[in-house]
Amino acid sequence: MTAAADPVKLMKQQVGKAAADLVKSGSIVGLGTGSTTAYAIQYIGERLKSGEIKDIVGVPTSFQAEVLAKEYGIPLTTLDAIDHIDIAIDGADEVDPQKNLIKGGGAAHTREKVVDYLADQFIVVVDAGKLVDRLGSVFAVPVEVIPMAITPVMHAVAQLGGKPELRMGVKKAGPVITDQGNMVIDVKFDSIEDPVNLEKTLNNIPGVLENGIFVNCVDLVLIGEVKEGQPVVRKM
Repeated sequence: MTAAADPVKLMKQQVGKAAADLVKSGSIVGLGTGSTTAYAIQYIGERLKSGEIKDIVGVPTSFQAEVLAKEYGIPLTTLDAIDHIDIAIDGADEVDPQKNLIKGGGAAHTREKVVDYLADQFIVVVDAGKLVDRLGSVFAVPVEVIPMAITPVMHAVAQLGGKPELRMGVKKAGPVITDQGNMVIDVKFDSIEDPVNLEKTLNNIPGVLENGIFVNCVDLVLIGEVKEGQPVVRKM
């Protein structure tokens, strides 16, 4: 199967394009992390290059997003230089019916949360496989922790009923290190009954920088599906 004919890739491209089409001239745009968001960054760059939109600046949520933005010609800025973000586009690992999320599969959730929560409009781009009835059904909750606090934080999350596991690198000896120089614990809960309170409780553990539960912040979810071999995009 060629890449051009791959229905899953086409679907991700369509979702990314649908999000990029919501960006208006003069916007400050939060640029998220992940495979579907990468297509949104690509299409924003193409719209900018063609003159369809102008005066766009991006705020990247990760090194990956920064590299892609430069590749596609999107000027970048920092939170020090702006006072708002008009629209943020980002992916998710899980989305529940209330549009709460688990994010952090790429270990970028701390910077993503800062940017996404600041945005006037936060757009989430996912495939239908990321939809769950209840958060934590499939994905563990990523928790970014300063290195000296790994052991006490793991004890604390275990007391909350979580099963913590230090995230290890792939094709790299040792743990995953975030863009901030910290480590990530993936915490599996049997059931997350109250994501709003769990998000606060995890962040109150000394040594925790941020966790991957995102609550009450999403304005629109764009969901990609493959139906009868054809990519479709629906909204939630």
